[in-house]
Amino acid sequence: MTNEQNDNRLQRAGFHRAEGGALTIPIPEYSNIAESTVGRHARGPRADRPALLYEAPGNRTQSFTFREIDAMSSRLAAALRRRGVKQGQPVGIHTGQRPETLIAHLACYKLGAVAMTLSQLYGPDTLAHAFRDSGAGIVLTERAVWSKISSELGPLPRVLDCIFLDDDGADGFDRLVREPASNFEPERTRANDLALLMYTSGSTGLPKGLLHGHRVLDAYMPTVRLFYNLETEQPELRFWTPADWAWVGGLLDLVLPALAEGHLVVAAPHRFEAEHSFDLMARHGITHSFMTPTALKRLAEFADPMSKWPLRLATVCTGGESLPSEVIRWCERNIHATCNEFYGLTEFNHLVGNCKALYPIRPGSMGKAYPGHRTTIVDDAGRELPPGETGEIVAHVGDPTLFLGYWGQPGIPERLRLGDWLRTSDLAHRDDQGYFWYQGRNDDLIKTAGYRIGPAEVEDCLVSHEAVAEAAVIGIADAERGSIIKALVRLRPGFAASDGLAKVLQDHVKSRLAAYKYPRVVEFVDEFPLTSSGKIRRGELRRLEADKSRP
Repeated sequence: MTNEQNDNRLQRAGFHRAEGGALTIPIPEYSNIAESTVGRHARGPRADRPALLYEAPGNRTQSFTFREIDAMSSRLAAALRRRGVKQGQPVGIHTGQRPETLIAHLACYKLGAVAMTLSQLYGPDTLAHAFRDSGAGIVLTERAVWSKISSELGPLPRVLDCIFLDDDGADGFDRLVREPASNFEPERTRANDLALLMYTSGSTGLPKGLLHGHRVLDAYMPTVRLFYNLETEQPELRFWTPADWAWVGGLLDLVLPALAEGHLVVAAPHRFEAEHSFDLMARHGITHSFMTPTALKRLAEFADPMSKWPLRLATVCTGGESLPSEVIRWCERNIHATCNEFYGLTEFNHLVGNCKALYPIRPGSMGKAYPGHRTTIVDDAGRELPPGETGEIVAHVGDPTLFLGYWGQPGIPERLRLGDWLRTSDLAHRDDQGYFWYQGRNDDLIKTAGYRIGPAEVEDCLVSHEAVAEAAVIGIADAERGSIIKALVRLRPGFAASDGLAKVLQDHVKSRLAAYKYPRVVEFVDEFPLTSSGKIRRGELRRLEADKSRP
């Protein structure tokens, strides 16, 4: 494909060619996520086409059209307004992956209120902190779930107004979305008006309430089209993700973009299990999915899923942590799907990634810098580094996806600034073809006998061995070398832990990478500690290791 053809496809995806030739992502003055997704289709030719298919426990299904979802969200918005919810006020959404979650989001956007995403995986301390910090006084939840946790929240600044999904009374969700809203008019919101509040854990202190405006969807859409391989303009696509809709990956990388393009989203509250996921994708003809690397690694433990499940997957995208190159090969070889990895932070996203439709995927690479973003690699002083040198991935302070700040702390935090750059704390090097190669977090970097080793390449090498399902690499203290490499390994079914296998894996890394990069210690584990979004908690692994060395 010629450069001109690629340029035309990029501009069709939503990028604009600025003066000077750079591709940019335009942000309108006025924007509203509800209107940009369901609203515009509810009044067009797709109005009576299915927008959402819900598979409840027991495989019972319920379908909703764009028109129906738009009408229900307007009625809920009117009910929230009657209950005193105003523009800029947070509304807790503690409802999991189900239709009411989407309807609640759209209602908040129409009101100009702030959708505060609350994962049902949150414990009472995290939930209580979110309500205390935000001052939110209203929450949509399930009585069966809320009753188990509400008594442990402790004192809150105000009594919570609870709207229960599983309540048939006057304050139940179903009653509210049936009440007339003939005079309801949505707010006309600007692109920078508050829309989303997400509590994210940092390396220190309590979770911070991260804020995005309505502009976030405008900023995401061009690059979303890239990691869905420029296929979203095709008809009759079906989207599903096992990711929690309380996180960016589930909500902003799949649910809202799919609806904006007029496609069907499948929702199912079932906790992730590989066989159930294959069943669901085959049963509903899923064509496109966002999955975390952890979920993909679980699926890749099946050598020949197509022999049992007639999958229609065309493209699966992934992000959140480094994906082993062998999993990318498995996707193409074993389920005949393109796997486009992308990289970013919740604060500013979609910086680097793949789009096989435009350029080849190099397994193990993060991909290239996406257009519309000024992304590069710098040293500690903020100086851009040449190809081959490892440094920190940064984005420009004017990045289109940049968040609005934290609740009560607007603007860019000083810890993210490095001159005109935004820091990620992630290390990588870039080759002479522009591909980025992840090396790990700043605090994950292992310094051993004078060498600086990123854990990602060692993990990737280990997972390429047939015995290894998943691996995590950390540095542990050593009197002679300062640190040595330790690998924690989860094996595939059919393989047994042994000293002999540990030696085989060590030799595998020596021969594939370098002698100084092999793990001097190998420990076999049954599972890893995970974050609520499915990432391996390497900090917890280091803490557990440090505890072992204490007298």
